[in-house]
Amino acid sequence: MNAPNIESVTPQSGDDVVAWLTNETRDERFIDNIFAELCVRLQQTGIPLKRATMNLLIQHPQWLGARIIWGDGKREAEITRVDYEVRERSEYIGSPVYEIHQGAGEVRERLERAPGRTHALFDEMRAQGLTDYVAWPLLHTLGKRHVVTFATDRSGGFDDADIAELRKVLPVLALVSEIRMKNRLARTLLETYVGTHAGEMILAGATRRGSGTTVRAAIMICDLRDFTRISDSWPRDDVIDLLNDYFDAMSEPIARHGGEILKFIGDGLLAIFPLSDPRACANLLHAVSEARQAMAALSEKNSMMGRAPMNYGIGVHVGDVMYGNIGSSSRLDFTVIGPAVNMASRLEALTKQLGRPVLLSRAFAELVEREFELEHVGKYEVRGFSDPIELFAFHGGGGRLAAA
Repeated sequence: MNAPNIESVTPQSGDDVVAWLTNETRDERFIDNIFAELCVRLQQTGIPLKRATMNLLIQHPQWLGARIIWGDGKREAEITRVDYEVRERSEYIGSPVYEIHQGAGEVRERLERAPGRTHALFDEMRAQGLTDYVAWPLLHTLGKRHVVTFATDRSGGFDDADIAELRKVLPVLALVSEIRMKNRLARTLLETYVGTHAGEMILAGATRRGSGTTVRAAIMICDLRDFTRISDSWPRDDVIDLLNDYFDAMSEPIARHGGEILKFIGDGLLAIFPLSDPRACANLLHAVSEARQAMAALSEKNSMMGRAPMNYGIGVHVGDVMYGNIGSSSRLDFTVIGPAVNMASRLEALTKQLGRPVLLSRAFAELVEREFELEHVGKYEVRGFSDPIELFAFHGGGGRLAAA
């Protein structure tokens, strides 16, 4: 993100800052840039700001929130992510942010006065020479409470006029921040549930049923073995943990090597590696190799707990797929369909019959055979296809094509 471009005209009052925040930030996409510029403009009105933060609760599968920190002399704010476990740690419990989340309308601490509060945050600010601190809720719709804080190092702290000017910006800052958070939330939710590329297409307007494009891609379908037995015999929470661990083992290498997971189907997943990347097929096999290592480690962990190793099957093919919106008039799925997807699915099903965890079609194998060691398995009938399909197994690693 670029540093904010602050106008040469110096704001004369808090009203000027509010007018800017209301009318002139519509083209700025990122709230951290807006917040950094806001702090500089508040300084220009004479408010002795030294430090300011925004503490935002976000809807993200990995992170509880984000903290935006601005310091005197900076044109950009720093963003740090906050994990869900923070609520159990002393840095949060008893902090001003905690108090605001619990319903406080203001937390004010005159840091020069003794005795003062002893929370680690106040001790840290005193050590930095700060003299006064105030935190307020940023109130979003439906009762959502976020937090904004301001601090100064001026002797005597903020005066009443400073506090009044800072209060003026709160309602507009709440609206401006909510708009940016909603935009980020929409992107996050789409990335989480349909994938990065599909999410970008949807945000760009690909929302009409039947809209889509033909993409040439390597297709990977993976399925966990014996999941019905596991789900019938294991405790519910253990089953959920197992699935999450399994999907982490498979998904993280796929994302790391440029693939896109389009959907989870019970205990299975569908991913594609578009051939617009010349290394797509090689990347897929690197992802599979890393996923197999992660699954081996997971099985070892389970065996230490007295559980059976986890078995799985992966089918890989390459071909043209239709990539777009499919579904009913009111409920759509952004996915891929076509004979190439069906072939990958059939190969995945054959892994159990042939005792090979990873099966590749001849069409895919031809694109990677110079780089990876593959086992020629033979020709087999595949349901739904008239001619036998030549299959290869992949066990991980590079080298040459192995004889049957």
